[in-house]
Amino acid sequence: MKNKKVIYVDIDDTICFYGENDRLENGAKDYMSATPNFENIEKINNMYEKGCFIKYWTSRGSVSGVNYHNITEKQLNEWGAKYHELSVGEKPFYDLLICDKTKRIEEI
Repeated sequence: MKNKKVIYVDIDDTICFYGENDRLENGAKDYMSATPNFENIEKINNMYEKGCFIKYWTSRGSVSGVNYHNITEKQLNEWGAKYHELSVGEKPFYDLLICDKTKRIEEI
């Protein structure tokens, strides 16, 4: 991967979004109700096509311990998301990420 840009991409509220009624009884997001944002997916696909290494990573299941890997992989494939790797439940749960290299999808 030398000389190849490595891009980590969050999934929820980045390439897919949720309505007010897309919550479980405990208030957590109902991942099965995720609505893809194809414009944002295309932004990431363009980076993939330009030779960037794309790794989708999500905190899905990092708090609950539920394995959402298969559901997430199926969604990405159905949505036409191009990527090299997928990490589910390994991303730490946080409320704010402060980093000099961080961008919101709207900035891409």
